Parts: sequence; structure tokens; C-alpha cells
Amino acid sequence: MALDETNHRLFVGFRKPAKLIVLDTESGKTVASLDSAGDPDDMFYDAARKRVYMSCGEGFISVFEQGDADHYKTIAKIPTRPGARSSLFMSELSRLYLAVPHRAGQGAEIRVYEARP
Repeated sequence: MALDETNHRLFVGFRKPAKLIVLDTESGKTVASLDSAGDPDDMFYDAARKRVYMSCGEGFISVFEQGDADHYKTIAKIPTRPGARSSLFMSELSRLYLAVPHRAGQGAEIRVYEARP
């Protein structure tokens, strides 16, 4: 989950089916529902860019853009590696750090993604 405090929006990731659901924290109503990559785990709201980043174990980072409090669209599905779903967004650095586990002969690593305007 992630929170947009200014607009009173809660972002929730669901695994089955793989979705991003946006809730109005004042009314409890769903204001948006978008498909995401599979096996979502960590999620962050980037208030400076009005984006939601969701790291997904299917092997992608799903990126959503907030048009306004009730309108969202998918803007990217960035390939990573299957199983890479743990992440941390550092807003002050504009970077998303993704933990990639050791699998199938490939070593573990930390990948760094820079958020751009």
C-alpha cells in the first residue's frame, strides 16, 4: 500500500487478479482500478511526479501516473527479473532500489532506477 495524503487516496496492490486499486480515504469508495504486472509487492507514491511505482515478482515494475485524484493511467512496465519484488523508493534521491534475488545461476543484486520528469 501507498498513500497520497494531499488527495486522500490510498493505493492498494492486489495479486489475484494483479491490480492497482485506488481508494478515497474519506468515503472508502474505489475511484480507479488498473491492471498491473503479476505478483505485486512493494508500492510507493512519488508526490513530486504524481506517480505510483509497484515492484512485481513477475519480473516488472509497473508505473502509473496520476492525472488528478480520480484519474490514473499505466505509463510503463519496466522489465526486471522474475522474483524481484522487494524495493524501496527514496523520494529525496528520486531513486527506486530493487532487490533481485539469486536464481537460476544469476547472482543477487540491487538495481537502482532513477525517476525522471
